[in-house]
Amino acid sequence: MPYKHPDSVLMIFCKAPIAGKVKTRLTTKLTAEQAMQLHIELTHKTIKLATLNNLCTVQVWYTPSIDSSFFTELAQAYPIALYQQKGEDLGARMNNAFCLALKSHKRAMLIGCDCPSLTGQDLEEALNALSQKGCCVLGPAEDGGYVLIGLNQPHPELFDNMPWGTERVLEITCNRIKQNNLYYHALSQQWDIDTPRDLSRYLALNMKEL
Repeated sequence: MPYKHPDSVLMIFCKAPIAGKVKTRLTTKLTAEQAMQLHIELTHKTIKLATLNNLCTVQVWYTPSIDSSFFTELAQAYPIALYQQKGEDLGARMNNAFCLALKSHKRAMLIGCDCPSLTGQDLEEALNALSQKGCCVLGPAEDGGYVLIGLNQPHPELFDNMPWGTERVLEITCNRIKQNNLYYHALSQQWDIDTPRDLSRYLALNMKEL
């Protein structure tokens, strides 16, 4: 089945599921093994959402290496391509991914794999907004960061020297967008799973869906 947006790509950043290395802020409530299993669960949910409606090409950008069979198994289970993240910090890795993706696609979006509030409608809205020249799309998060960023041309200035993991990420990013005379489209506010409070919210949401 052809993609609705064949000129676009959705990139998912994902860490290898290693106990003690993922979702470490949740280990006051979960064991390292349980936190790892949650990471695996969220990754599958994210990829299912990304590939559900044939919106566009989907890529999983993994770290630290392909040694984990988890990623090759994902590629066998879902219509995705695998790429390794490259760069000294998160900002460099994000910028490198966008630079490569936008060589072969007109529009690119990047998300993590721990945001259960994102919907297919959000992804479609972001792609439609990116049809406007000079547009950046952000999915603002309740914690002051963002869960999605979309670009139609590379903008290294949005990723350089950013205090990742703080409540200032969204504010600084928006200021840089304005300083560079770019257009900013905001999706509805989202939430991701970083803290025990987020975990409780996620578990309550799952209970409602049962």
